[in-house]
Amino acid sequence: MQRVGIVGLGLLGTAVASRLLKDGVEVTGYDVRAGRAEALVPGGLQVAENTARACAGADAVFTILPSLDSVEEVLRGPSGVLEEAPTGAFIIQMSTISPELARRMGAAATARGYGFLDAPISGTSAMVAAGDCTVLVGSDQAHLDACRPLFAAIARRTVHMGEVGAASLAKLATNLLVALNTAAVAEALVLGTAGGLDKARLLDAWQGTAASSRMMEARGPLMAEGRYPPQMKLDLFMKDLHLMLDEGRRLNVPLPLTGVAERLYAAAADAGRGSEDLASVMTALQGLASQDS
Repeated sequence: MQRVGIVGLGLLGTAVASRLLKDGVEVTGYDVRAGRAEALVPGGLQVAENTARACAGADAVFTILPSLDSVEEVLRGPSGVLEEAPTGAFIIQMSTISPELARRMGAAATARGYGFLDAPISGTSAMVAAGDCTVLVGSDQAHLDACRPLFAAIARRTVHMGEVGAASLAKLATNLLVALNTAAVAEALVLGTAGGLDKARLLDAWQGTAASSRMMEARGPLMAEGRYPPQMKLDLFMKDLHLMLDEGRRLNVPLPLTGVAERLYAAAADAGRGSEDLASVMTALQGLASQDS
């Protein structure tokens, strides 16, 4: 497990690659946007010009991609991972996708002799870069045991959720909490500041109380400063919200809070905040408060 390929070097893929490089793993990375890989070259990244080169000679190949279509294309498309990775390699799918797609990709990989792991990460890109994150894994136990050293290099915890597809469902449930917690922090700050309270002082008052949360710690300061550099781009997170609602309908589980949150995040995205962090949902709530006043 000393040679790894990574396809997808966005915010999360870059953070994963940096963790593996620091652990001494030989990493070859590819992204359709060539410039994304350059920042990692001083740390030892070998840049591939296509998916096939990223897969060449790899013990494991990570896919960390922004959409369901891109996951399927990179895995099963012409010159994709399931054609180019060495026989017997492990395919580690880390994108947030539907459980159904995870199961379908897992079946395709298994049929071609690969070990497949459904392994999304819980944590912002900044948290992943610091190793302060959790990998949720759906796979055979033997596959997890073989890949555990790679996950240990990336994350503080690795949790086996069950078979392929289980981790993707767990990630949707996890991101549901992220969505609601982030929106709740924003709403509480808007209430407090409307009455004259200072945002930073209010956040400090919540530290260590029953109101505190990781999302308050990670995104509260962004809201207080009114700037939203992306740890998770809102446009990408909208995909996650839609997957949550789709899965709720499939399982006949009402998700009323998630539905309200989706409309708030959509309002921020429609206002041009899509390339910013999802903490920019604060602006949608501020807009509502201004209209009401």
